[in-house]
Amino acid sequence: MTSTSVDTTYTYDDLAGLMSLMTGDEKHGFAATSTLDALWVLYDRVLRVTPETAEAPDRDRFLLSKGHGPMAYYAVLAAKGFLPVEWLSGFGSYGSPLGHHPDRTLVPGVEIASGSLGHGLPLGVGTVHGLRARGLTGPRVWVLIGDGELDEGSNHEAIAYAGATGLDRLHTVVIDNSTATHGWPGGIAPRFAAAGWSAVTVDGRDHEALYEAFTAPHPGRPHVVVARVEKVVQVEPSHH
Repeated sequence: MTSTSVDTTYTYDDLAGLMSLMTGDEKHGFAATSTLDALWVLYDRVLRVTPETAEAPDRDRFLLSKGHGPMAYYAVLAAKGFLPVEWLSGFGSYGSPLGHHPDRTLVPGVEIASGSLGHGLPLGVGTVHGLRARGLTGPRVWVLIGDGELDEGSNHEAIAYAGATGLDRLHTVVIDNSTATHGWPGGIAPRFAAAGWSAVTVDGRDHEALYEAFTAPHPGRPHVVVARVEKVVQVEPSHH
């Protein structure tokens, strides 16, 4: 993997410009931009991982289950120095490490290959157990899924298991843009809460609300943040 250093000159305002460098997957544009704010708050203020510690055993793990349309993910990783910004313009092209689904063997900072719905949360459960088996009880595991992924039964098995076993190192962010086929009375958060999770619903564009929800204490229980996203934020690209 290419070793990079953090470029601290990039900010949230630069992300639209970084995303504009990636073309060819416009059909997943909303899938990407719906995750942008949650991803930025996580990498900017919450996750204990940097380009220099991306292989450290005690790092936090972030698993992008919502791997279809990863442009926002790549933009945030580039902004934080995990990968060169120059890679973005080659997105999806032959020979580029930045595919339409992230590949953990090609992209620095990526923990899992993803994009097929319903895989990330079960992998998150397994990651918590794997860390525990190695005596690593400090790292937190974060999984970002889309509400449409909750149509997959594998997620409900993971939700039930994690709640029943009190996996408090497991954290999930559900980007809720009303794409789930089924849904539940009262919304997504009560579905998790009924299985024993700590659960909160916030505005998925409100950075302070996201940060407060991400850092809320939840002793003895896994934690889910449902981030409601109603529409794409229209911002002009920054000329960094």
